[in-house]
Amino acid sequence: MLWQTHVIFAHAVVTDYSLKMRPIQVNQADTVELKFNSKIELGLSQIFLVSQGDKHKLLAITAGKEQGQILVAVPALAIGDYALRLKVFAADGHLTEDIIHFTVAAIGLKAQAKPSSVQDRI
Repeated sequence: MLWQTHVIFAHAVVTDYSLKMRPIQVNQADTVELKFNSKIELGLSQIFLVSQGDKHKLLAITAGKEQGQILVAVPALAIGDYALRLKVFAADGHLTEDIIHFTVAAIGLKAQAKPSSVQDRI
C-alpha cells in the first residue's frame, strides 16, 4: 500500500503583524510587516490604507525574507484612526480579504487638562 501526504492550505490567514508591538509614529513613514500561514502571490495581492471618510490608497508591498511575509510601505500619517484592507492571494489561488484597524497617536504626550478660569482657581 502506498500512502501520500499533501499539505493543503485553503486560505492565507494573517498569523502576526508588527502593529501589535510597534505602533506607527505620527508623521513618519514606516513599514508594517504581515505574516501569513502560507506563501503569497504578491503580483495578485493588494493592500490599501483606509483613512477617515472611507478613503482608500493602494500601498506598495514587497516580499519579506520568510515565506508568507509581506512588507507594507505606509506613508507618514497624522494622528487618527486607520485600517489596512487586505486582498491577498495565497499561492494555491484562494483569495483572502481582511481588515486590520490601528490608531496613530501622539506617544509620550500626557492628556491636557481642561483650561480653568481665574474664578475656578480662587
